[in-house]
Amino acid sequence: MSWSLSLLKPQEPELLDALFLSVGRALHLANAYEDKCQYVLRVGNLITAHQAEPAMTFEEAIASVPADKLLGGTLHSLAAHVMGRTMDMDTLHKARQARNWIAHEGASIGAIWSVSRDRILQHAVKLRTAVTDLAIGDNIISQWCHGLSEPYDPPPGDWIDSYPGSVDTWVFGHLRPLLPEQTRSLASSESPCRDSQAHT
Repeated sequence: MSWSLSLLKPQEPELLDALFLSVGRALHLANAYEDKCQYVLRVGNLITAHQAEPAMTFEEAIASVPADKLLGGTLHSLAAHVMGRTMDMDTLHKARQARNWIAHEGASIGAIWSVSRDRILQHAVKLRTAVTDLAIGDNIISQWCHGLSEPYDPPPGDWIDSYPGSVDTWVFGHLRPLLPEQTRSLASSESPCRDSQAHT
């Protein structure tokens, strides 16, 4: 094990390119999920600070908000916040685990000049499972982002219902003919957040 690139040609160059496209798109979603969780907690902390001291200026409220944490710490803080009591924290933590897998193992397939077609497709199946878990958690936190930024607009129900499937199509559409049918129902992604007070 020495250099990550080699003068040797990959056995499956086109399939590798397709996998790496999926990995890159999954990583974008993983990064966005973390950003959105931090945003929701930050806004929640601002609201709490204002409620505790209504005379506080906006600048003072911002200064009083704790610095952003890594995703695990963010979710633990969110669970302790009043907003977190209405969230499905188990699903958000499962999405965190998926985010971590994508970030640390999403492209970990070994030497690209020797990896086989079967190995690439097996890895794509694992990646797809992680992306499904990420999309379901992202669907929840995205509804909160929508509710906070557009408090007078109803949540887009059709988009919420179709979101995990849309994520799967965007990340794996070019690979889908080569992958087995998913056993997990994407319909399970619909969040109780839609019926909560998140948008009021």
